[in-house]
Amino acid sequence: MVADIRCSTATLASWSGEALAVGLFSGEAGEASRGQLLERFGAAVADRLEQRRFKGKPGESLSIDLLGQTPSLLVLVGLGAPADFGPEQLRSATAAASKSAAGAGASQLALAMPVEGLAPEAAASAMAEAVRLSLYSDQRFKSETDPQPSLSQVELLGLVETAQAAVENSHAVCSGVELARELVAAPPNVVTPAALADTAAGIAREFDLELKVLERSDCEALGMGSYLAVAQGSDLPPKFIHLTYRPQGGADRRLVLVGKGLTFDSGGYNLKTAGSQIEMMKYDMGGSAAVLGAMRAIAELKPAGVEVHMIVAACENMISGGAVHPGDIVTASNGKTIEINNTDAEGRLTLADALVYACKLEPDVVVDFATLTGACLIALGEEIAGLWSSSDGLAQALVNAGEAGGESLWRMPLRPSYKQGLKSPVADMKNTGPRPGGSITAALFLQDFVSPNLAWAHLDIAGTVWSDKERGIDPAGATGFGVRTLVQWIEQGAAAAT
Repeated sequence: MVADIRCSTATLASWSGEALAVGLFSGEAGEASRGQLLERFGAAVADRLEQRRFKGKPGESLSIDLLGQTPSLLVLVGLGAPADFGPEQLRSATAAASKSAAGAGASQLALAMPVEGLAPEAAASAMAEAVRLSLYSDQRFKSETDPQPSLSQVELLGLVETAQAAVENSHAVCSGVELARELVAAPPNVVTPAALADTAAGIAREFDLELKVLERSDCEALGMGSYLAVAQGSDLPPKFIHLTYRPQGGADRRLVLVGKGLTFDSGGYNLKTAGSQIEMMKYDMGGSAAVLGAMRAIAELKPAGVEVHMIVAACENMISGGAVHPGDIVTASNGKTIEINNTDAEGRLTLADALVYACKLEPDVVVDFATLTGACLIALGEEIAGLWSSSDGLAQALVNAGEAGGESLWRMPLRPSYKQGLKSPVADMKNTGPRPGGSITAALFLQDFVSPNLAWAHLDIAGTVWSDKERGIDPAGATGFGVRTLVQWIEQGAAAAT
């Protein structure tokens, strides 16, 4: 159930309802809020703060039952030092408070957070997203579902009513994130290439978008030998998906979002071995989930002046008598020949033809999302995605959008000398280079399929698409990473100055 989230000019001192959550800074900065708490709730709260040694540190929380009072539940969350406080800390604190209140059985919650130093719209959006996304639960595949805590009504205290529009917009973004989470979390016998095409068709029907799905024969006619080489080992037919949003009144910018769509990756004949988490390779379509989720949000928000195309070359990477061999040479749709020296570096092969197709649309910008390399996970961990770009302006705009949306990106180098590692003695290039710098050579491989002088960015989300443990607004499992960054970037004007 999606909570009814409202901005309210009420304060900590005046609000009356079931559960109240208050964010407290550490040290002297939190004394004013502590004083307001004690003035309203008395010595009982002071005693509990002392007993639990609550200091207001980040991640700290304390729930206090106020028997016979209104509110009947008080949730305190630590914010740390004011100098470190921003939208991301606001999201984390809101998520912690929401989960505590819902877990205690509350249906009504007010959030008293220090939003004075933030733009009202940004604060409202961050808090609304945190409430909804932190309480998300996926129990689609359980025969008996567990009772899940939820909130029916949430008030964001201290925010002017004009910020309510940002709350309403946040629901579209959250719907996109939830779609991405559901796609990534579903097993590979449910989310197949055809299922991804059906998802795109559902978005097209609901929001009146344009959809084209190319079948294997269509891809053969376009010379997509790189993409089809990956697909040929599976009994499931590939689906090349092209979804388009066109704004009313015309567009002055055209964007293409490309997502890696490997619905299962066995590694092919370079089979993933023990310890490689082959059972988790359902999430190798996390890039396609991100761009599908973003398109769902964009279709609802209807940004003006920008035309958005989404491309997903969906398929499986399987082993069979017809599967591609290590050592095979294939020809991509731009005429480049590729020696496949590793069948487990399959994502870049599908993206190669997807990028060529994207460039033929004559866009201003192309951005691709892919769970591309384990090397990126080793380099940046599970909370930061790698970013490579041919455009300084585009790179900075995406980093800024990620920061505003609560998703961390780190720009990595497109070092030309590393491209030497992709040289092949028998073809134009190999699909993998040496192990050192593996995420960089993967990006350089993709760049060869992008038109020169076109603003392009590649995001490797191998580490961020899944979390084994609950973190901030993300539950354990699929995170839906990338949706908020893309929507923020597009709503900010899809900047890509070179």
